[in-house]
Amino acid sequence: MIKKILLAVALAIPMFVSAQSLKVGVIDTNAVLEALPDTKTAEAKLAETSKKYEDEFAKLQQEFQRLYEDFQKMPENEPQAIKERKTRELGDMQQKIQTFQDNAHQDLQRMQQELMSPIIAKVRNAIESVGKEGGYSAISETGVFIYYASPIEDITAKVKTKLGL
Repeated sequence: MIKKILLAVALAIPMFVSAQSLKVGVIDTNAVLEALPDTKTAEAKLAETSKKYEDEFAKLQQEFQRLYEDFQKMPENEPQAIKERKTRELGDMQQKIQTFQDNAHQDLQRMQQELMSPIIAKVRNAIESVGKEGGYSAISETGVFIYYASPIEDITAKVKTKLGL
């Protein structure tokens, strides 16, 4: 019985020793991303493209409004074929607006992905580099840990330095 207890303690000691040697870092990636000039450039390009889509959307809405007002002003004795044509025009314009919104949204998402992917990869590489150089066992996003017994170091400044910020 004593041999089993001693064996269990002997097996557990390395786990306690290795747990105490963990070096954990946290990073605020949003702060790093916001500090990068590349992010500001990407955001400016996205804003510029978004503005173009907003302007075009406003034109489509004005056109729809004009068609709707024309439809509302039609006299009651307007021939049925004209009423149907104007109703189809309104439906077509609504569909055109919806398609435009969907395509614009997808295009902006794709553009954001294309612009931000290399920036995120650059930050991730800097984090990995700081992690390896600093001998960290784990690095986590700030705020994810609820409790952790070992000391945790904020490496945000080190990553910014690695990125030349």
